[in-house]
Amino acid sequence: MARKKLTAAASKGMLADSALIAHGRGEAFDYLLNEKTCNPARKAIREVAARLQDASSPVISLNGNTTVLAGTTLLACAAVLSCPIEINIYYRTPERMTALREYLESIREEAKALLPQSIANQVDDVPILGASPNGEIPGLEGPRAKCHSNGILGADVILVPLEDGDRCEALISMGKTVCVIDLNPLSRTAKMATVTIVDEVTRCSSLLLEDLLGDNLDSLPAWNQQQNLDDSLNIMLRGLSNGK
Repeated sequence: MARKKLTAAASKGMLADSALIAHGRGEAFDYLLNEKTCNPARKAIREVAARLQDASSPVISLNGNTTVLAGTTLLACAAVLSCPIEINIYYRTPERMTALREYLESIREEAKALLPQSIANQVDDVPILGASPNGEIPGLEGPRAKCHSNGILGADVILVPLEDGDRCEALISMGKTVCVIDLNPLSRTAKMATVTIVDEVTRCSSLLLEDLLGDNLDSLPAWNQQQNLDDSLNIMLRGLSNGK
């Protein structure tokens, strides 16, 4: 289903030519997790939920693949957090930005269905940024440096699924808390981020929404990023040795 969604989105001009290659690379790592959310990932999801809840100015940043695969759920997460979504893509064209923004606008009703009725209408208030950036991320070159002052530039905690290393490093250098979703625990992004969820974006976004709607995030243990990455990698290595 994920491949079908991405193929359809690509035909509508929403994705870059390399989008399906990136997805296939992620699938290879997911096979080693037996296509399940592992315990280290579950811990990381709870940590990300807690940090987003505690943030003064959280932002969820989406690229093309994430918009297609998990846009509905992450739009619901943004509604719970009362924060904006900012589309930030490397191969930026006006046509792609328009297509992605229109898609997110079209799924607001679907996002409402994921939330309790008492807060469902908050989905209507989620700003979708990206079309007219008015700032730049210092130390970053190219299209992904462009951002919104009331979005990524002004955020203290950013959720950036399917991130690239350069932008992650630049955001960390700005003193921001960067939470990423990356199926490769050895990637530069995974190692550089504040909190890395080693999981598939569709699965973990649903669990993230569940945690944001819950009330069990007050007494989490101290976060150990390196230990969590090591634990995730060890699970993959076991999966490889077992032939899964």
